Amino acid sequence: MRAATDLCKYLHMNADSGEALGPDDTYVELAVEVFAMLADATRVRIILALRDTELPVNTLAEVVGKSPAAVSQHLAKLRLARIVLTRHEGTKVFYRLADEHARQLVADAIHQAEHALSEAPAHHRVTYAREAR
Repeated sequence: MRAATDLCKYLHMNADSGEALGPDDTYVELAVEVFAMLADATRVRIILALRDTELPVNTLAEVVGKSPAAVSQHLAKLRLARIVLTRHEGTKVFYRLADEHARQLVADAIHQAEHALSEAPAHHRVTYAREAR
């Protein structure tokens, strides 16, 4: 888990540097830990639910179809990896994405999955429709 936190810090600090990472870079191993963190359907659903908003645990539990206790455990892992942040309002805790990177990773993974199911995935049809205007 520490490695995932270190990767998040590194990526955040170097996101705009244009620095290219090679396949032998030490951060490749840390990137694998981020992928492992996201290799859970409930966590992916949590990230999708939080992509444009912040929500409390009970609402997230309803959205992802899991118990509040299960969602809390997943959120704790996502917090340790610095993928989600919290905000307290009275006794409620609201969760939000720490930055756009997890949202983009999940979106890209879903787009890649669409390629496995279709020669003309939905995300390409939307792009082509915009370009045709």
